Amino acid sequence: MKIVVIGGTGLIGSKLVSKLREQKHEAVAASPDSGVNTVTGEGLAEVLKGASVVVDVSNSPSWEDAAVLKFFETSTRNLLTHEAAARVGQHVALSVVGTQQLAESGYFRAKIAQEKLIRESSIPYSIVQATQFFEFLKGLADISMVGEKVHLPHVLFQPMAADDVATAVGRVAVGQPLNGIVEIGGPEQFRVDELVRRRLVSLKDPREVVPDPNARYSGAKLSEKTLVPGKNARLGETRFETWLTQPAAQIPSAHPQPTAVAAVAKEKESRKKAS
Repeated sequence: MKIVVIGGTGLIGSKLVSKLREQKHEAVAASPDSGVNTVTGEGLAEVLKGASVVVDVSNSPSWEDAAVLKFFETSTRNLLTHEAAARVGQHVALSVVGTQQLAESGYFRAKIAQEKLIRESSIPYSIVQATQFFEFLKGLADISMVGEKVHLPHVLFQPMAADDVATAVGRVAVGQPLNGIVEIGGPEQFRVDELVRRRLVSLKDPREVVPDPNARYSGAKLSEKTLVPGKNARLGETRFETWLTQPAAQIPSAHPQPTAVAAVAKEKESRKKAS
């Protein structure tokens, strides 16, 4: 079948396109570089001709509150409108575990708005909420610096390899629409601060990681299990120690998820106001 992957040249999108092509599907990597812009609508009608499924793994280029909301609302509306015209059979969107509990965050308010538009549209859909990625642990440390130390919350999370994310999203894409949410995560639970510390040790990075109950996630306060998927989550197979031996683990400069990038901006803003 023809499957259009919006954001198909990014970390998850490129892996997903490769996996779908290996399964003999016609997977199309759609992005502004290929002439497809979901915000302006450019190229959507053409790329969606004959498509059975659209998978949206795109992300906002700006993580400022108003900009990220505008991106997800405009992009999602344009996609759903063009999908209806093209009679697309399923819309699949990649979202984040814990989204509904994090409305204090501008980024997550935008993801909540995106999910609401998808649920209320006429297009059969599946929303895949994923946990944090192993690839972004070093980046999470980079944007969590307070002085010379890394400050992170001592809460549970269940991160996974990006390759497992792409595999899980691909399985959903070729299946029947769920008309609901499925959570995906890694096979092991960790404490955020402890796993980031282990990642830095693996990179011979000497920075000290400090557990900080006041550290926020994309500007939102976390509870113990906000970032942990439920009991019915579909779990990837790659364990952290296994991932460390893979080529992806040798690239320390991967950027963190926007949630983490937005968090540091919020923290800095809060400190300015406090001072």
